[in-house]
Amino acid sequence: MIPQLVRLTALFIALAAPLAAQKPTVPDRGDAILKSIDAKAARWTGVEQQIWGFAEVGFQEVKSSALTAQELRDAGFTVKANVAGMPTALIAEYGSGKPVIAIIGEYDALPGLSQKVLPVHDPIVENAPGHGCGHNLLGVGSLAAAVTIKEWMQANRIAGTLRFYGAPAEEGGSGKVYLVRDGYFKDVDAAITWHPEDANRVAGQSSQANVTGKFRFHGISAHAAAAPDRGRSALDGVEIMDVAVNFMREHVPQDTRIHYVITNGGRAPNVVPDFAEVYYYARQNDMKVLDGVWERIVNAAKGAALATGTTVDLEITGSVYNLLLNETLAKLSQKNLERVGGVAYSADERAFAEKLQSSMPPGSIVPLARAAEVLPLSFGGAEAGSTDVSDVSWVVPTVQVSGATWVPGTPAHSWQAVAASGMSIGAKGMLVAAKAMALTAADLFTDPATLAKAKAEMEKRRGPDFVYKTRLGDRAPALDYRK
Repeated sequence: MIPQLVRLTALFIALAAPLAAQKPTVPDRGDAILKSIDAKAARWTGVEQQIWGFAEVGFQEVKSSALTAQELRDAGFTVKANVAGMPTALIAEYGSGKPVIAIIGEYDALPGLSQKVLPVHDPIVENAPGHGCGHNLLGVGSLAAAVTIKEWMQANRIAGTLRFYGAPAEEGGSGKVYLVRDGYFKDVDAAITWHPEDANRVAGQSSQANVTGKFRFHGISAHAAAAPDRGRSALDGVEIMDVAVNFMREHVPQDTRIHYVITNGGRAPNVVPDFAEVYYYARQNDMKVLDGVWERIVNAAKGAALATGTTVDLEITGSVYNLLLNETLAKLSQKNLERVGGVAYSADERAFAEKLQSSMPPGSIVPLARAAEVLPLSFGGAEAGSTDVSDVSWVVPTVQVSGATWVPGTPAHSWQAVAASGMSIGAKGMLVAAKAMALTAADLFTDPATLAKAKAEMEKRRGPDFVYKTRLGDRAPALDYRK
């Protein structure tokens, strides 16, 4: 009986061996990816610190774009620069065929937010730019994820195309809109990106669509005291337009946002200004509603010109959709972000954070422990603020995560955000996001069913008759909008 049992066991093993040999090996898309990012943490921190120091505004990110491109070339990507009429835009690629997975980065700074790495307000150069939205971290976190996944694909012979988009001028220049409009996303199966924040989370809320533009009034100069009747003030046109729009605020939907700055109001009080300019942003959760609001703003400008005997012209500098959510990708990214976990502060970082929080209004203070947490996925609704990632989301299934790069309670576009973006707190949050994005990319390269589900969801949410069209039309990028 025992010899027969031995023979049967041997036969079973012999039959099972070919089946085991045929079973596909599932590449390790977990520990190896996380360890790779940790092993190169110093490298990525060094790159983002350089870009933090460059602090270049939209469409002027010459050094930041060049450094990013060089890192990608060194990592084995094929890099194409000066894309879609934008000298600082780049697309890097590795691999071939399907699926095509995109990872998106940015690197533009904001005007007037220069700040030292200190928990007290102290500009490096007064009124110079600073990374108040953390795009030094955004671009490099995405770069780290892309390089890590490229190495993982190579090591495990993963089929498909990995593409990195270096997108300039997110802050008002709508860089990604030109990339979408000109077809650079047409073959992409899924897009992954992230954004610096004061918490670790996956974006489950939409954003606001926006339109931005510069209204330029032209008048007649004259001596303001000796011959005011012979002048026509372009500044009067701007001011009357602003008054009309401010009265209009009462009569627009509650979730509408309108903001402006006078970028040129003349040169001397005793000269009637023959030129003045005002720069407007209008935001709304619904692009169709926004179109109506923007038309009324334009009419206010025309009325102001008529009232003051001036003329006015308009340059549209940017326009973006609201974010089209994708719950399929959001749930996948949430799983990966929870695996990575949050940010642990050292004693020095905690001291820095506590000092920084003392500069914030009392009602905005958030416990520092939130940086160590991953917030639960909350899906639906809309947040204030706009992003040109939204246009990508209407043509490609898209997901966005956030890492706690700022001290909890920190508002974006503040000197406090610049300070944290330039120190180890920012770098730690960047690495959290890089890991979550890399894990999500690996999942998508090996799970065609999830890609198909995400695409079907996108098509259902945008509707059967949707055709992408931007208010920017066929205009060239506004390369000098920050000058």
